[in-house]
Amino acid sequence: MNFPRWTAFWVSVIGVLVVVEFAEITRLFTVPISIAYLNPVGFLSSLVVVTILALVGAVFVGFYLSSQIYAARGFTPFEQEMLRMRQDVLELKEELARLRVERTAPPAARGVPGTPPGPTGSSAVTPPDEKGGP
Repeated sequence: MNFPRWTAFWVSVIGVLVVVEFAEITRLFTVPISIAYLNPVGFLSSLVVVTILALVGAVFVGFYLSSQIYAARGFTPFEQEMLRMRQDVLELKEELARLRVERTAPPAARGVPGTPPGPTGSSAVTPPDEKGGP
């Protein structure tokens, strides 16, 4: 069985932590608590660092678990609604393009009554010249 390097690294880190915890529980070795009282700034800074790492770890574990839960089934209701909305937008774009083509088409091609079909699609009544002639 071939483990990726990162998997082997994290398994070994967890193994070391389990050994340290077991040694602490069995009193094989203990860290004197009085060290923390002597340096309160060090204690507070280590407490802040551990808290930040715990929160970041919890967020990543939450991301992983939620992705695994949702990967087993179909789309969420929100994703389904977004897909329906996308389809509606595409249909509206097609309708808008069709309306633009109809609007720019000549009147005879649009089927406007009273306009004979012709090469230019002009109306039956032509406007007079500016000089007043027909």
